[in-house]
Formats: sequence, C-alpha cells, structure tokens
Amino acid sequence: MIPDNENKVDPTVQTIVEMFPEDFLRNTARETGVVERERKIDVVILFWVTTLGFGVRFLSAIRGLKRKYEEKAKTTLSISSFYDRFTPEMVDFLRKCVLHAIEFQAQQTGRVLDDKLKRFKDLVIQDSTIIRLHESLAKIWPAARTKKIAAGVKVSCIVSAVADSPKSVRIYPERTSEAKILRLGPWLRDRILLIDLGYFKYLFFDRIDGYGGYFVSRLKGNANPLIVGVNRKCRGNSVDVVGKKLRDVLPRLKREILDVEVEVEFKRRKYKGKRSTVKRRFRMVCAFNSESGKYHTYLTNIRVDILSAEEIALLYGARWEIELIFKELKSHYRMDQIQSANPDIVRCLIWVAILTLMCSRRILRLIRNANPENANRYTHLRWAKVFTEQADRLLTEVLECMGLKLDMLTIYDIYLGQGCDPNVKRERLMERWVT
Repeated sequence: MIPDNENKVDPTVQTIVEMFPEDFLRNTARETGVVERERKIDVVILFWVTTLGFGVRFLSAIRGLKRKYEEKAKTTLSISSFYDRFTPEMVDFLRKCVLHAIEFQAQQTGRVLDDKLKRFKDLVIQDSTIIRLHESLAKIWPAARTKKIAAGVKVSCIVSAVADSPKSVRIYPERTSEAKILRLGPWLRDRILLIDLGYFKYLFFDRIDGYGGYFVSRLKGNANPLIVGVNRKCRGNSVDVVGKKLRDVLPRLKREILDVEVEVEFKRRKYKGKRSTVKRRFRMVCAFNSESGKYHTYLTNIRVDILSAEEIALLYGARWEIELIFKELKSHYRMDQIQSANPDIVRCLIWVAILTLMCSRRILRLIRNANPENANRYTHLRWAKVFTEQADRLLTEVLECMGLKLDMLTIYDIYLGQGCDPNVKRERLMERWVT
C-alpha cells in the first residue's frame, strides 16, 4: 500500500505498484497455496526481490536472491528454507502474476498504429525461443537436434505493437513442434499477425482469415503456388505470369516487385472421419533484395488498397521486434542463464524474467508518455540497459513505498534522461507503424 505522507511517490514506483498492488499479490498467493499462513518469508517482499533482482546485477543465483531478501526484509534465513519457497505453487503464483500484468497492460492506453494501419486493432507477432537448461534436466525436457546430453524448453510469445509488450507467453518442452504452439481464435479479428516460417501452413492462413484476422508470412522455400491474377501490371515487354507456377516465373523476372494473386491447395482437418481438399486464393508479394540478389516472397490476405507491395515487405520487417524481446530477456534479464537443476526453480525464474520485462515495459510507457516528441528514441535494448542499472534502487523504493521513508523523484528523472537514444535521426523498427 502507498502511504499517504508529505513525500511524493516516485511515478516509476507508483506505476508498477499499481500493476501489482499488495492486496493482489497476497490474495493470489493465498489462492495458489504459496502461503498457507504468514511465516518468516513475506510473499510481497519475495515477489519484488525476485522480479527486480533476478538477472539484474549480481542476483543471478538463488543464493544472491536470498541475500537480497534478507537485506530488504531485515531478517536471516537458512538456504534450505529459501529454496523450499520455489514450489509448483510458486510457479502457479508467478504465472498468474504474468497473466495479470498482460491483462493490465492491455487495458491501458497504448501506442497508436500508423494511419496506414488505423483500420486494424493491433499488429501482433508470434515466435518462440529456446532456453538451454542444466543437463540433469534432460529426462524432463530433452533437447532437440543435438548429439550431446542437453535440456531445454521453448518459450513462446505473442507480442502486441499497441501494448508494446507480450500479449501471451507459454512454456513448452523444446521438442514441441511450432504447429502445436500457434493458438488461433476469435482474438485475431481485425488484427495483423506476422508469422515466422516455422508456423507456415496454408491451413493456418485459412483459419486466420476465417476468424476475420490478417496475416503476413514469408513463403516457404518449397512452396510453388499457381499465379491466377496480377495486382500490379508491369510496363514494357514483361513476363506473362498468369497461369504459371511461381518457381517457373521467378528465374525470368526482371521487375523489382511482383504483386499477384495465387491459388493454393491443402487439406483441412478431419470432420466425421473425412478430410476435404480446399483451394484458396491469397495475395503474394515478391520484392527483389539487392543485397542478397534474390526475391523475398510474402503471402498475405491484406488487400492492395490497404497496403502496397512495398509496404507489405516493410511491415514483415517489423517481425524483428520479437527477436529484440528475446534478446532483452536473455541479455539483460538472463532468462537463458538459469543454472539450477531444480525444475520448479527453472519454471519460477523463467516467469520471473517475464515479470521483470513487464515491469520494464510498464515504466517505459510512462517515460515515453512524458516525452512524446522523442518516444521512439527510447529503444528497447537501450532502455533495458538503463532499467537494469537502476533496478536495485527501484527495488529499494518499491519496498519503501510499502511503509518506509521515500526519496524524491530521482529514479523518474534518470529514466527520462538516460533511456532516450541520443541519435535523433536514427530510424526505429516500429517508427513507421506506431507512435
């Protein structure tokens, strides 16, 4: 609870405490069975110490978290009693905290899509990353495609451009196929999904379209759809492409852009013991890449009058945004440096890394709103560096906000000044799509 005293609460502290109020944390802890009764360990202090401690500075191991907890809670604990807090119930507690943060962020006023995309509700990106674990966990989470004994899990994310944070996070065994990870549904309506090649499947595109959603995907290397129409005519003596297969046409192309309608054939899922074969038409864009000397080919259901072929190619480039989130989680929040051989600790610390990211993005939104003319200069990786440098101090202020003496608005000023990229003219990944 934020005390009502003469000192002002630092807005960076207030904005994340609003996302995780003390009552919510205690109630969720009771619901999940983390605390059956109050003992020596306070779940609220433990939550903030792990969320703002793991992966930041020296707190990359359980012993470091224990020392920081003892410092902040003014108590001493045995290492065994601290280890014993990382249980399946704690995993469930932290997972529910992540879900709460995602819902909370979604309800706030977010970034605004560019005029070109104003008819859509959001631009979302799906992908997953592998987290390497202690080899003793290989029987629980065996790694894929390796000759050595190794363990790993796959963290799958859907990232929202409007919320500027994850919209969904799930953890799977590494050997889970990408096709089983992608969850489609009515939530896709009026949203654009940028899809990695690992999820390429005509059936998925058909279902996205059926839900009223939109997609942009790279075309798989062995795909060879039939061209049935042309969206952009080329001047001069151009190659006639209608009625031909893509792989027969590409080697003969001289134009920079090929924007056509294609027909694909696939089988739908079994219904009453039968699988029907379906033909669908989609839009295909081939954009010549001067660096590679090859065409980059995209499949989409976004109409020509909404986005041009060049804009489709540029929009797919925004998919790199999710790679930056994974880099942020691994480089700054050490999600891939979990040394524990305890599966519950592993699960807990993966969720903790996500919580750290959610707190970081929550404060980033506050700082961007305070400096709107330079909002896009607060790039994610630069911001993560500044955030981690101040995380220990932020932790102190958050805990003081629960009843101890408060400092003045120093953290807010540090974030506002240091988080902004000094390179004014540098182009940012999402700058052309959101403000």
